[in-house]
Amino acid sequence: MSDLDLIIIGAGPAGLTAAQYGARSNLKVLVIEQMSVGGQALVIDVLENFPGNISNKSGYEFAMDLRKQAEDFGASFFYGAVDSIKKEGNVFTVSLSDGTTRSAASVILATGAKPRMLDVKGEKEFAGKGVSYCATCDGNFFKNKKVFVVGGGDAACDEARYLSRLTDKIVLIHRRDVFRAQKALVDRTLSNPNIKVRYNTVIKEIKGEAKVKSVLLADTKTGEVYEEEADAVFIFAGTVPQVTLALGLNVKLDENSYIITDQNMATNIPGIFAAGDVRSGAFRQVVTAAADGAVAAHRAAEYIDAL
Repeated sequence: MSDLDLIIIGAGPAGLTAAQYGARSNLKVLVIEQMSVGGQALVIDVLENFPGNISNKSGYEFAMDLRKQAEDFGASFFYGAVDSIKKEGNVFTVSLSDGTTRSAASVILATGAKPRMLDVKGEKEFAGKGVSYCATCDGNFFKNKKVFVVGGGDAACDEARYLSRLTDKIVLIHRRDVFRAQKALVDRTLSNPNIKVRYNTVIKEIKGEAKVKSVLLADTKTGEVYEEEADAVFIFAGTVPQVTLALGLNVKLDENSYIITDQNMATNIPGIFAAGDVRSGAFRQVVTAAADGAVAAHRAAEYIDAL
């Protein structure tokens, strides 16, 4: 016997939506979050592309609404880390960072992904000293400063546009000659007078003393290497899925280490479901993460009923 029906690990949009749907299905639900409720949604300045009218809320406001909905339906929350998950029979036992354990008939892994590092010299040394992975968190420190933004996806374009409200000296560099972001975002980025775009460019090194002072850049076509002054470097080079717990359960991963699921969000381990950015093939948008969470909770409820 378990003391819970469903444990959800991760409180981003996927986990929070799963909590709401699970609790609405009359399941006893616990959400476990190591950091802050909202996940990567917290860095969204204005959530403008979620279906329906949500009054252009910030990612933080949206996440708080999701948490309240889940709590109103009866879901509970624990803030701390998960040390391990073990399965015995049809029961999953989750060991928590405070030394306690909780058990459930089903687990949803909504552990998300963290920013991918460039792994260039100076990146780690100047983290928090001019190197950042969150424009809405750190952008205000660099008003009217020269800022480099690295990346070619939705996040890079979104964050460059946010930073362009704070300074007119934004340089967006991308290693390829075309962006992979959605066309609407690319068009707005290219038409922004405060953003200068450089294609086929990579950062070789981030230099400074107490803080970032310059960057060493390279043209990927000509091989030319040159140095420019910089006050900050914001990096949006993709994400790394958080799958440590999945590995401990022998959950199957794809070639890029994302969790493989079927259309019901089920993994190869009965009772283990995955949702959101940690899942293979995910679009990695708030709306799709929420949809994943809803499906995962619904299928978890069906799984529990069938036990």
